[in-house]
Amino acid sequence: MEIPARPLRVVVVGGSLGGLSAGVWLREVGCDVGVFERSPALLEDRGAGIMLNPATVRYFLLKKTLDIRKTSAPIRRLQYLDRAGRVVSTTPACWWSSAYNVLYRGLLACFGRERYHLGQECIGFEQDEAGVTVRFATGRVERGDLVVFADGVNSVGRRLLLPECRPRYAGYIAWRGTVSEEVLRPETFGLFHEAITYHILPEGHALAYPIPNRDGTVEPGRRLTNWLWYRNVPPDELAELLIGRNGQRFTTSVPAGFVAERQIRRLYADAEGQLPAPFAEIIGLTREPFIEVIFDVEVPRMAFGRACLLGDAAFRARPHAAAGTAKAAEDAYRLALALKAHRGDVAGALREWETAQLALGRAVVERARQAGERLQHGRWQVGEPVPFGLYEVSDSAMPEETLAEASQIL
Repeated sequence: MEIPARPLRVVVVGGSLGGLSAGVWLREVGCDVGVFERSPALLEDRGAGIMLNPATVRYFLLKKTLDIRKTSAPIRRLQYLDRAGRVVSTTPACWWSSAYNVLYRGLLACFGRERYHLGQECIGFEQDEAGVTVRFATGRVERGDLVVFADGVNSVGRRLLLPECRPRYAGYIAWRGTVSEEVLRPETFGLFHEAITYHILPEGHALAYPIPNRDGTVEPGRRLTNWLWYRNVPPDELAELLIGRNGQRFTTSVPAGFVAERQIRRLYADAEGQLPAPFAEIIGLTREPFIEVIFDVEVPRMAFGRACLLGDAAFRARPHAAAGTAKAAEDAYRLALALKAHRGDVAGALREWETAQLALGRAVVERARQAGERLQHGRWQVGEPVPFGLYEVSDSAMPEETLAEASQIL
């Protein structure tokens, strides 16, 4: 199972879900891996809800380190509300929803803190026939056989390797937030319980579903309701929306606690005036909503000798396919398989790996783009199946009985 001879030394830049996925899978095939995260603090409070895919949880199933049934919320139906708040379409579903902090803590526990380095911002790298040298703002220098850039939508690696390739604004943003089920009216809790709920507007759409509480609780009534409201924002109005409450200027998101109060007040008012009452209720009860700007990111290459781009650093799909986290996990898993198969030939492994991952990334980005354009511009039909999936629509389904079985073993 291990790569022959000495272990390959791999430097992973980026310590979020993609970077940690790379860390655990590469170590699984015998690599010596260090993960370097630019944030000085753990990332536990970042992000919100995540719809799961088998690729997302493959490592947990293989290692039996996280019971998905005890750490995720079951989604048993897809439903649509009309403007009056009535359910006008219901379809059975077999999905599971989790939260960023649950997956992050689970992967970090598997990888371990001793090789997970905080406060390390990559500022450059060089490669030669013998290896790569990665430099950090702290003055730290790491030498390895491979550098994996899993550093997200604002990837330093992509900027260094493909400076002409930049995120493209999709024309809309997502207001996001969570609210405790404990404060909801009983009828509101009953409506959103075990469902992913959509409301389609002439311009935009909203959705909500339950996720674990911040402490990991999945007991109904004690979880969180995760919501998103996708709103079209012209490019010339985006800059003002991204000015935080203390005048900070953001580019790709405004985190919880930083959104300007005037923008939050406007959000509450707009929700009351434009959304069904259950959506207006959960939004109005959210004290610290945040903003995510929707981008498309596509790269023409992922492999560059002894360097590669993984996850959102390579392809950032709009959220409508619910495949972003799964795509990063799949990139990491396939990279480990390629390195194992090529027995330490890094460049050869990356060339083989790149072919399939480029095709996958392009397909997911295009499917999510098409869905987003229709959802945001009044062309989505109420009752239509949502395009959740990684390789194809519907492959995010996970019947409960399958969760007792481990996924494919390396």
